[in-house]
Amino acid sequence: MTARVLIVDDVQPNLRLLEAKLAQEYFTVAAALDGKQALEMARSFGPDLILLDVMMPGMDGFEVCERLKADPATEHIPVVMVTALRDTAERVRGLEAGADDFLTKPIDDDTLMTRVKSLIRLKRLLDETRLREMTAHQLGLSPPRHQRRSVQGARALVMDDFDFDADRVVAALSRDGIHCERARTPEEMAEKVREQAFDLAVISLSLEHADALRLSSDLKASETTRDLPLLLIADPEHKNRILRGLELGANDYIIRPVDEHELRVRARNQMWRKFYQDQLRANLAYSISLAVVDGLTGVYNQRYLRSHLMSLLAPAPGVAGQAMALLLVDIDRFKDVNDSFGHAAGDEAIRHVASYLRSNLRAFDTVARYGGDEFVVVMPGASVADARRVAERLRSEIADRPVPLGGGRSIPITVSIGVAAYDPANPPPGRPDQLDEALLNMADQALYRAKAMGRNCVANAASG
Repeated sequence: MTARVLIVDDVQPNLRLLEAKLAQEYFTVAAALDGKQALEMARSFGPDLILLDVMMPGMDGFEVCERLKADPATEHIPVVMVTALRDTAERVRGLEAGADDFLTKPIDDDTLMTRVKSLIRLKRLLDETRLREMTAHQLGLSPPRHQRRSVQGARALVMDDFDFDADRVVAALSRDGIHCERARTPEEMAEKVREQAFDLAVISLSLEHADALRLSSDLKASETTRDLPLLLIADPEHKNRILRGLELGANDYIIRPVDEHELRVRARNQMWRKFYQDQLRANLAYSISLAVVDGLTGVYNQRYLRSHLMSLLAPAPGVAGQAMALLLVDIDRFKDVNDSFGHAAGDEAIRHVASYLRSNLRAFDTVARYGGDEFVVVMPGASVADARRVAERLRSEIADRPVPLGGGRSIPITVSIGVAAYDPANPPPGRPDQLDEALLNMADQALYRAKAMGRNCVANAASG
C-alpha cells in the first residue's frame, strides 16, 4: 500500500526516525515542525494520514487536531496522535478533539505500520464515496446537506461471554442513549445481525468458546455487515491479535482495564463515521435518482430509458439481447388541454397518465417519460400480441378515467399508442449499438399511424 503521510513533530530526531520507517514501507512522507506549518501542509500536501505529536510549543497537538477537524478541507484526514504520556485522560482529550488513535512513545514498529495501513484503507473507502457525491454535485445534483447525528437511539451489538465485562460495556454505552444487544455465542450474534441493523459491534478478544478474530472476519466478509464499525476489547498481552484484527478490518480497539470515558468516546467516533458514510451513500443514491428520474412524474427519464434499453438489447458484445416489446404512449391533443385548462392542469394530466401506467403494468416492466406528453413502456419478454393486448387495455381504461382537478372538475383525456417489438432472431437493420434508436423509431412510426387513424387507438409497427 502506498499513500501520503504527514508527520508533525518539533523534535528533528523523532521526525527523521518516523520518516525513515515510513519511507522504508514506500509511503510518501512530508514533515512539519509546528502546528501552523502542519495546518498549511495538510491543505497543500493532501495527506492520507497525519502522525501528530502532542507536546509541541505554541500550538499543541490537541489544538492542531481540533483545527484540522473543523476545516472541511481536512476534516476527513485520519489523525494519529503520538505522545509520551500514558494518561487515560490525555487519550480521551485527544479522541474528543477528533483523533482516530494514539501511539505511545517509544513507538512499536508493527503497531505503527498496521494502524497506519488500517486507517488509510478506511479513509480511501470513504474518499471514493465522497468523490462520487462531489461529482454529482458538480453536475448540479445537490443532495441534502450533511448533519452530525446524535448517537442517542443508535444500536450496538456487544459480543462477550463474560457477564461482568459485558455488563460494564452495556452500562457505559447506555449512558449515551445507545441501545445495546448482548450476544454470548457466534450463533446468537449471527441471529441478531440477521434480524436487525446495528451501528457498532463491540467484540472481546478474550472469548472462551469462540474465535473472536473469526467472528470479526465473518462480519467484514458479509455484504450486510461489512461497513459495520468494529471495536475490539483486548488485554495488554493481545498485541498480535489486535494487529491481526486491524488487518482483518476492525476499526478500533481499547485495552483493558477499560476506561468508561475512553470507551464511550471511541464508540461515538466510530458511530459518527458510520453515520457520515451512510449519509454519503444515501446522498449518492439521491443524486443518482435525480439523474435518472423525471422530476414531474417520478417515472424514469429518457437518459435512463436509453441505457436500460441497450442493457436489454445488447447486454454484451456479440451477445443477442432478449425479446421485448415497446409501447410509445402519447396524450391526444395535449396542446388543447394546456390552452383550455392551463399548464398546471396539463402537468396534472401528465402525472395522471404516468401514475396509471406505473400502477397497471408488471413489476418488471419499465415506464419512462420520453419527452413532453409522451411515455415509453418497456416490456421484456413480451410478444407483439401480448403488447397489443396490454396497449388496448391501457388505452381503454385511461379514456374511462378523466383527470381530476379538484372542486368536482375533471379533464377527459385519451391516448394513442404505438407498438413495436424486438426479436433477437430477426433484429432490425442497422448497427448493433443503435438498436435502441431503431426500436424507438419503429414505435414512433406506429404511433404516427395510430394518430393518423383518428387518435385514441393502437397501431403496430409491422401492420395496421
